[in-house]
Amino acid sequence: MMYAGSEPADREPDSSARPPLFRELLLVVGLFVIYKLGRQAANGHVDEAYRNAGHVWDFERSVHLPGEGAVQSLLLHNETLIHLANTYYATVHFPATLLFLGWLYWRRPRHYVWSRRILAALTGAALALHLIFPLAPPRLLSAAGLVDTGQVYGPTVYGATPATDPMANQFAAMPSLHFGWAVMVAVGLIVATRSRWRWLWLLHPLITLLVIVGTANHYWLDSIVVSALLAVAFAALRLPRAEPVRAQLPWPSKAGEPAPSAVPYAAEPAVPAAYAPTGARR
Repeated sequence: MMYAGSEPADREPDSSARPPLFRELLLVVGLFVIYKLGRQAANGHVDEAYRNAGHVWDFERSVHLPGEGAVQSLLLHNETLIHLANTYYATVHFPATLLFLGWLYWRRPRHYVWSRRILAALTGAALALHLIFPLAPPRLLSAAGLVDTGQVYGPTVYGATPATDPMANQFAAMPSLHFGWAVMVAVGLIVATRSRWRWLWLLHPLITLLVIVGTANHYWLDSIVVSALLAVAFAALRLPRAEPVRAQLPWPSKAGEPAPSAVPYAAEPAVPAAYAPTGARR
């Protein structure tokens, strides 16, 4: 899926692999603006979004996926817990991804370029699905019988009237970029670092999955679909190998002579006289 070889933690980052900062800021901001405008363009398909929600709900039950209500019931046992889940959903998604990209840009430029490409491809595919398949989240589906925890307990990032929400498209549940970006953050940090504790980054997508389902903002299927899109992106966009580091020669080569290799070859071992070819013996 990807090359696991990354720079050791104590190696200086390869600054030659770091793209210009101003260009990257413009690119990230531009992608974000395009995505927000695209989501707004997907507004207005309310009836279709509710029909698709019914289809998704029925499909999940037909393949015996666990009910989203099972996760929500665990959170609703404690009001503090559900408030923390809503806060995690509202505040962690964008800052965690931006911090992830910022750290990679400064410390692992090669991994930054790869991760930025993966996130851009994933977000573009998600935007296309939002336009093709508008979907009401389970909190808005009466058949699901779930609580809109953001509206009831707070905080929430959505307006009280989904059809006229000026800030966000509430009918873009498929796929879940909350989960997709969280998986990318975890995978990117695991690949870019060597610490024995790096696998703990998997807690971020795990907590995110429980939060998006428990707050009834996403179906299980939303996370399954975004995982499939992410797998395709990983297969198509490989992490490039690091360029070999060549040592600088302490002497210049003479004019007209080929420069010796920066990394000298090991001398061939001497052949014992007993095994030398006949013509080579004296």
